[in-house]
Amino acid sequence: MKNRLYKYYPEDFGELTVDVLHMNLVFDVYDDRTNVKSLLRVRTKDAPIETLELNCRDLEIRAVSCIQSEVSYRYRQDDAILEINFRDVIPPHTEIAVVTDTVCRPTKNVLEGLYYDETPAGAPPQQITQCQQWGFQRIVPCIDDMCAKCTYRTTIIADSRYTNLITNGDVVVERHTVKPGRDKIVYDNSVTPMATYLFFLGVGTYATFTREFEYPDGETFMLELLVPPGSNAEAAEKALDILHDSAMWVYLFTGAEQFDEDKLPVRKELWELVRKREKIKLDAKSESPLEEELQAVRDELAKLNGAITPGYKYTGTVYREIGMQNSDFGGMENVGNTTITTNRIMPTQQITDPAFEYMIRVKVHEYYHNQNGSEVTGKSPFEIWLNEAVTVHVEEQYHAFLFGEDYQRIGRLLDLFAPASGTFALDSGAASMPIIPDGFNDPNDLITAVTYVKSPEYVRMVETLIGKDTFVRGLDRYFKKFSHSNAATQDWIEVMEEESGQPLKEMAETWLKQTRFPVVEVSAEYDMPSRKFTFFLKQQVPAGGKPWEFPFKAALVDENGNDLAEVLERISGETAEITVENVDMPSFLSLNRESSFYGKLVYRASQEELLLQVRKDSDITGRFTAFYTLVDREKLRLLKVPGAAPSEDFIELYYRLFNDRQLLERAGGQFLAIFESVEDEEFAHHYQALFDVKKTLLQAVAWKYRNSLISSYHFFENTSVARDASLEETARVIKGRQAKNVCLGVLATLDTPDIHALIKQQFETAACATDRLSAFAAYLNSSAPDKIEVLRAFEAESKQNLVAWETFLAVIGNNSSIDAVELVREMERSPAFRIEQTNDQRALYGSFARNRKKSLQTEEGRALFAEILKKLASVNEFSTVNMLNAFANIDQMESKYHIPLVKILADLLGELDSQKFPSVYNRIRKLLLGAPKAVKTYGIEHGEIKALHSEKPLA
Repeated sequence: MKNRLYKYYPEDFGELTVDVLHMNLVFDVYDDRTNVKSLLRVRTKDAPIETLELNCRDLEIRAVSCIQSEVSYRYRQDDAILEINFRDVIPPHTEIAVVTDTVCRPTKNVLEGLYYDETPAGAPPQQITQCQQWGFQRIVPCIDDMCAKCTYRTTIIADSRYTNLITNGDVVVERHTVKPGRDKIVYDNSVTPMATYLFFLGVGTYATFTREFEYPDGETFMLELLVPPGSNAEAAEKALDILHDSAMWVYLFTGAEQFDEDKLPVRKELWELVRKREKIKLDAKSESPLEEELQAVRDELAKLNGAITPGYKYTGTVYREIGMQNSDFGGMENVGNTTITTNRIMPTQQITDPAFEYMIRVKVHEYYHNQNGSEVTGKSPFEIWLNEAVTVHVEEQYHAFLFGEDYQRIGRLLDLFAPASGTFALDSGAASMPIIPDGFNDPNDLITAVTYVKSPEYVRMVETLIGKDTFVRGLDRYFKKFSHSNAATQDWIEVMEEESGQPLKEMAETWLKQTRFPVVEVSAEYDMPSRKFTFFLKQQVPAGGKPWEFPFKAALVDENGNDLAEVLERISGETAEITVENVDMPSFLSLNRESSFYGKLVYRASQEELLLQVRKDSDITGRFTAFYTLVDREKLRLLKVPGAAPSEDFIELYYRLFNDRQLLERAGGQFLAIFESVEDEEFAHHYQALFDVKKTLLQAVAWKYRNSLISSYHFFENTSVARDASLEETARVIKGRQAKNVCLGVLATLDTPDIHALIKQQFETAACATDRLSAFAAYLNSSAPDKIEVLRAFEAESKQNLVAWETFLAVIGNNSSIDAVELVREMERSPAFRIEQTNDQRALYGSFARNRKKSLQTEEGRALFAEILKKLASVNEFSTVNMLNAFANIDQMESKYHIPLVKILADLLGELDSQKFPSVYNRIRKLLLGAPKAVKTYGIEHGEIKALHSEKPLA
């Protein structure tokens, strides 16, 4: 039998033997159990059936029957299958109804199916579901498959003290008391047939906030926000404003004609008129009626609305966001009921700027899933990439709408290039997997940066090749063709080919099935007599792999930053030549403009060319990659020559960029990011040395331009004040605040008493969480004599609020002080730290795992990391697998780390049950198989790791 690395492969997902039509469900919910009665209607296909297998995991079976036939049943618990055998053969095209009576029992740490969430004081236990991907079978016997789309009628009976009893669909029987202490409510979900993974059930105690959503044509539905009791009403109302704008933007600025330039002014006018209408409606609540003015705006909206072809329009009567405190995911779409992590659902006082941006993104992301994911659903978990990639693509358009395209693309480059957690790092390490992998152990394995970053970049490359107009027309055709059904990857590609007339299948095969990314070496020559310029491209193709196909956008630029010529070519072979005729000799080249393809470039530009490009390139990604290259060269020089001083070129450049106000207004302080990394593999995993080199660079800037940096700090401090409450103004403020805190970080490297005072002043007077956390992190890493006193006070304060506690833990896990490891140990011993809470896991343990100079390269850090992995594996596999990615480059690290790091993994592998923890077990195997040198060295001292050669397949 083959040695399987994965539990599930594509061949495990075949055609269903029946069509699922409807489920009639009754949930009788108690504190420790839920009794579930189900009537499942299915229809046989072209073949008769004698047996029906239902997915059924960890349920108590009370009764099983079929209305049309006598049955016997067998519960194969190890297979999680309820096998139903019919006495009479069920003929083809025959409808039957299977009735089950079962019990499910919620848990605190298995965050799938029905589980306990954070319960408000004095309330009955908060219970919610998570069905992505196979949680539904933990609630009720079912055909738990993405193709099992059907309608639902759901009855909930629960404790009368719950403020909310919710599920998918519209209320058809209002909530009423059925006996003392027990209430009942009935929902119908028949407009959008729904895959099982989109089912939601929640019984809880919430503060409920509502707002009417009104389309330009006058149609309405209700927006609801369910958050913890006592939540700040102003923050909740702002959250509803943000949700309202997200849904309205999808309607006005997406769809088949969204890039029609003639209609863009109309869409913008509609956007402003909607805001005017909403203000009038709000004012009318507190002042005298403004009916005439309101009607005039509505009339104008209706008139203009007829001039555009809008995007997606919601089909339900209520769209609800529910705060979930404990979840593996930041958000989850559930047809009309989106769950969002409570720490990111509202703009509370404790929320940081990155969390605020995440909140904006997740709201539009999950809302858009109503169309892409719910109405059109992938055929199997191997299509999760498709549900997510197109949705992220639209999410990024909305983010750019508010923050600017330049800011959005620089943010994406940071996601790609970041060490440890960056997509390039993950996509080139031992844990790398293709967009569509060969197999998986749990669907959660597919929730990675490859799915959420690489696959949207692939979609963006398709858009670049076929053109934006063609792309959205193709997307519209795809949604119409597969509305209320399932689509495979091939279906999406074929629709895009039909719309564009361009071949895309071969390109898709490589991008979707091959790991890593193209590394493209570029050289060039200019022929003066003929005024001809030629690019020469050569891809580095992985052994046994194929060249990638991608769009390559580049420009020849003069000394003033003017484009002499721009090219966009489709590259398909290992080598390519691109010729530009009749052009002057450029001063520099702007390559991979707008980050036109997902990959890295190797171009040996001179120092002078790069310095000019950083200052003059009109393409923001070109400016950033030139800056990144210059900084990379500078870091490498210092690593190769210990004790060398940073160059004047670098110091001057960084200072100039700090004073380029126009640049920072466009790109924010994120443009100035310097990573603890280098491209050179010899030094790429010297984590402590890279930290020290970064500090040396910033310290050199701080010593030379100390007074100027302090002036810049105060300038950004003054400009980081909002002039109004609009999202666009919030975006401007966030960019300025980024620049201010980068400035503070540079000054903090001086570690002098006056700078300590500046940092402490910001910490004590900060008006927002970002400023406070930035100052706290800087103070914690300083030599300030009272930093432990500040830490203790801030710890005590943070424990009072779950959002603040999460951000506090993240700073602790990522800190670089000498006592970093002991501080992490201290926090996990705190009564406030709960290992079963994913926010706590991600914040403290996740940030510590990525802090590789401590977690991997110190003895005490390795000891702690081993303990964490051992404890967490049995609590949350998803979090553990993500933390294991820190081990993705063992072979590339210095040999002294090989044995101790392999030992951590080998010991854990020896203790884990491969059947109970398949994702963790097989991720460790994959990491070890990807580190043959280190494993061989370990084997000499400790013997062979037997689990690496086990022939036992996973169940």
